Parts: sequence; structure tokens; C-alpha cells
Amino acid sequence: MSAASAPAPRPDPTGRRRPAAGVATDKRRLILDAAVRVFARQGFHACRVSDIADEAGVAYGLVYHYFASKDEVLDTLFLERWNVMLEHIREVDSKPLPVREKLAAIAAFIIDSYRHDPDLMKVIIVEVTRAANSFGQTHLAEIRTAYELIGAIVAKAQADGDFKDEIEARFAAMAFYGTIEQLLTGWIFGLLPQGAQEFERAKWLVVETVCGGLEHGAAGARRSLDGGAGAGQPTRRGAK
Repeated sequence: MSAASAPAPRPDPTGRRRPAAGVATDKRRLILDAAVRVFARQGFHACRVSDIADEAGVAYGLVYHYFASKDEVLDTLFLERWNVMLEHIREVDSKPLPVREKLAAIAAFIIDSYRHDPDLMKVIIVEVTRAANSFGQTHLAEIRTAYELIGAIVAKAQADGDFKDEIEARFAAMAFYGTIEQLLTGWIFGLLPQGAQEFERAKWLVVETVCGGLEHGAAGARRSLDGGAGAGQPTRRGAK
């Protein structure tokens, strides 16, 4: 198809014209990736749209071509990553795995997300999930969905007799995700050592901490001595 006969950009639901795919998609991604670096370095509220444009090496007006405001940029970054996480949780839950393996897979996904893209995870935690009076409130439904999905995994384990039912599933889900988020916060602010070994051990620690409190006494104690099922942890020295 010649350039003259190529279809014109279509308006999107917000009224802005939608450019053709290809170069346009690359430019949009370039802006989003630049925004991650700027938000992580300067903080969302301290930066300007022009800072994002400068970081991306594009004209100031091009940012507004794709996004109505820097708020929309942050919304997009959060929803992209959060929806991938929700999809991962649903996929893990659909598999016939023991509950420990399901929770271990979720913990590994979130920790590996930080490991491979710390700036993006810093932005999501600092600027969204912990921003109770602004973006956290805006995205309360999406944040709540994560807790509900994890809570459903716990509730099923309780119904199957794998977890004791004295602890509410909703509270257990909050403790599980909250533990991971506190770990990430410790890494973000340099309060905890980080490296390949620390990341791998953290995955096991999260599951053992939460599941150890949810499992019935004998099973929890036995798994603790064994280092956790499927966690790749060595048997504790001196255990009899």
C-alpha cells in the first residue's frame, strides 16, 4: 500500500487522533520508558512533562500527542504492570499446584519484577500503591483485586484443609502482599542488601513466613525444617 493510500489515523475514545502503528507505537513506548526514569529519579510531583520529553529526546508537544497529562502517563505505567501481575495470579491459580507453590510463584513474579525493572517498581509502589490520597485511591479497585485473588487462593487451601481457617483469608492475603511490598520498599530505600542471592532467599522467606503461620502445626513445623517445599532451600543444618 502506498503512503498516499494508507489509512488516516483514527480518533481514539478521548478524541485525540490515533497514529498508525509502528513508529507511533515506538514513540509512545519511548515516552513511557523515559517517564519511568524521570518519576523514579525526581518523583512524580516534582517533575514536569518537559522533563519527560527531554529524557525521551522528543519534542514537548509529542508527549501530549499520546497522553493528556503526566497523570495519564503514570496511570498507564501502573495499569500496564499491574494487569500483567493480575493475569499472572489468575494463571497460577488455574493450575493444579499445591498452595505453597502457587504463593511461591506469585512472590517470585513480584520480586523478579523489581529485580529486572527496579525503577518501574519504585514508581508503582511509591507513587501509586502507597499514595493513599491520590493515585492509590484512584486505582483502589485494581489494588483490591490483587488482594481478592490471593485471598481466594488462601480460602481454597483452607477449604481443602491445607491451611487452618482461624485466620481470615483476606487478612492472610494482605499479610502476604504486604510482606513482599515491605521487602521491595527496603530495597528501594537501600535499607536491605540486594543481589541475586538476597532476591532468591526473599522469595522463600515470604512464603515460609506466611504459610508457616497458616499451615496446621505439624505440617508447618516439618516444612520449616525442610526449608520449604519447592523453594530450593537446603535443609537446615543441625535439624534432626
